Formats: sequence, C-alpha cells, structure tokens
Amino acid sequence: MGTLYMVRHGQASLGADDYDQLSELGFRQSVRLGQFFAAKGLRFDALVAGTLRRHQQTLAGILEGMGQAGEHLPWAGLNEYDSEAVIATVHPLPLARPDNPEAYRAHFRMLRDGLAQWMAGTVSPRGMPSYPDFVAGVTGALAHVRAHHTGQNVLMVSSGGPISTAVGHVLGTTPETTIELNLRMRNSSITEFAITPRRLSLLSFNAVPHLETPEHAGWMTHA
Repeated sequence: MGTLYMVRHGQASLGADDYDQLSELGFRQSVRLGQFFAAKGLRFDALVAGTLRRHQQTLAGILEGMGQAGEHLPWAGLNEYDSEAVIATVHPLPLARPDNPEAYRAHFRMLRDGLAQWMAGTVSPRGMPSYPDFVAGVTGALAHVRAHHTGQNVLMVSSGGPISTAVGHVLGTTPETTIELNLRMRNSSITEFAITPRRLSLLSFNAVPHLETPEHAGWMTHA
C-alpha cells in the first residue's frame, strides 16, 4: 500500500494585485514542510502539481527543504477555481480588496454562497468549467495515482478547492460539507490517502505537524 500526500500551497497573497504568488511566509512554510518530510526519512516516488504559480513555488520549497530534486507531472485539473469569478455570480459589482476582519468575513460569506450555486449548477462563473468538469479534473488526477503508483509514495501539490473535492469524492460528502472543508484548510497542510488499485482511503485531513512546535506556531495561516 502506498500513500498519497496532498499538500495545499503555502500562504499566497490575498489582498494583493496578484494572489497567485507565495508570500515570504508561504515559501518558508513550504521549506519547513520539506524539512519535516526529510526528518521522517520520507522520499517520494512521484511528484504531481497543479500548474498555478503558487503550486510550483510550493513544490520548489518542499524539495528545497528535503534536499531533493526531481521532475514533476503538471496537472491542470488540480488548479483552483477562480474565487473572484465565483463571487461575481452573487455580487456582480466590483469589490475592494479585503483589508480588515469584517471585509474578509464578507468575502468568505459571498464565496460560500457562490460556491454553493456553482456546485448546484445554477450559476456559471465566467471563464470557469462547470462543477462536474472541475470534479473530473481532480478525480482524473486521483485515478492516475491509483493506476500508476500503488505501493508508492506520491506528493501532490494543489489548492483548497481541489483537495476538499478529493476528500468529498472519497467520502461521498454533500456539496455543503465539501465547501466547509475547503474553507477550513490551512496553508501547507497535508491530507493523506492510502493508495490501493481499487480506491483511495482517507488517512488524515488538513494536518500541519511541521508547524506544531513553539517556534513555528505563528506560521499557521489559512489564506
């Protein structure tokens, strides 16, 4: 039996003009995760990552922390949904960048509402696939791992939406539960699945053992 380690990217740049860029802390989270993997003696037989910049930067940080190099398989189906396009379906007027706690809460309330409607098929965010096609991109990556890497350790770097979708697919959760899983995910967190030829089984969700030390407690983030 192998293990699939799905890792959410490190802290990106919420509120900046370009969200798809790790912050300095986000890169440090990624390097720290790689150091944690190395300390466990863990090596990966295969590397898979979404094609967004924050996915590539997170993978590079993990490999730097592990002192490991390697080619990875880029998988666009692991890319995140466009949160601005989702919010625009329920609030079509331009929004200011969130810069205070109440603005962030409002942002995530609208995101939750837009996600629910997208998943139900009642809205079509501009430039995004339908929700069934989004799910197919994620489940295609899972099927690839089952088909090619049973008995191996696989590192897969993605975002909160695809990872929560993978968990929802494996556990058969409702769309509402999948959304809540998505919005609770921490940066650089690990979600583990046991790999067998017939299925994946969830082992852990949203864990940050590499940050659970006094010197790293302030590194935990969600955005």
